[in-house]
Amino acid sequence: METVNETLSTDFILLGLFPGMRHPGLLVSLVFLIYTMAITGNITLILLIWADPHLHTSMYFLLSQLSLIDLAFISSIVPKMLVNFFSGKRKISLIGCGTQIFFTLTLGIAECLLLTLMSYDRYVAICNPLKYPIIISHQVSQKMAIGSWMGGILASLAHTAYAMHFPLCGPRELHHFFCEVKAILKLSCEDISAYEKGVLVTSIVVVLLPVSFILTSYTLIFLQVLQINSREGKSKALATCSSHLTVVIFYYGPAMLIYMRPGSSHTPILNQGLFMFDTILTPMLNPLIYSLRNREVVGSIKKVLRKCPIQNRLPCFTY
Repeated sequence: METVNETLSTDFILLGLFPGMRHPGLLVSLVFLIYTMAITGNITLILLIWADPHLHTSMYFLLSQLSLIDLAFISSIVPKMLVNFFSGKRKISLIGCGTQIFFTLTLGIAECLLLTLMSYDRYVAICNPLKYPIIISHQVSQKMAIGSWMGGILASLAHTAYAMHFPLCGPRELHHFFCEVKAILKLSCEDISAYEKGVLVTSIVVVLLPVSFILTSYTLIFLQVLQINSREGKSKALATCSSHLTVVIFYYGPAMLIYMRPGSSHTPILNQGLFMFDTILTPMLNPLIYSLRNREVVGSIKKVLRKCPIQNRLPCFTY
């Protein structure tokens, strides 16, 4: 009996996505469909970049890393949410909750850093095209990817360890569909104002500064594009940049509203919608945005489709 009580006292209860909905099954089915599309789209994009020699450039290497992050990001949240819904069990252990917080923070921060570095990649490619192979070599792009992952891991370790050490009061019910730092801190018995200031500082470093850097990069890029005489050159540059800029808006927009909006802790329903957009919808949309607006990716897809018969498509990811 003591063991059972101890387990109950340390487990969290996830109330799920928009608790109180009349037909939650429809929403969960939609989430499952989005998850399937996200997995398919990101894996396909990674395989295309890996298999097609024409896509073995720094830009596409960084894009494959973005797809890998999106793949891991959505997979760290949706499977547990689906298992909870279909099994009727809404519990998650203390270790499981801490693990989910660590992975979601790691992947979220890594994506912020990677998107920032990708904007610099586009700036160099358009504003200094002759020096691009030297400035953004394959080794440099690898260091960019490693730096993004390591930055996410280190920041996540600090926040996860600090957030999980607070003593908690009352029922351990999280008004959320996954373990998230702000939802955990609402249950804390102690004053968390110092930690909230730390979260604000991290938000400025990880969100506000990168957004400023991205906006500066794209301002310089668009000024350079205006000087391009070739219509084809302009359209190619704008297509590549617009894809990345769209992804940046989709990712950073909700993140800024969640972490930097005054009084955001008092709007849990809105926050859930923003988190759903950021962690579930965006990983599904990213490969579509880059595929539909990128001629080289579309060309690679057409090459695969022409080369392979429909009934034997998977082995055709070899060039």
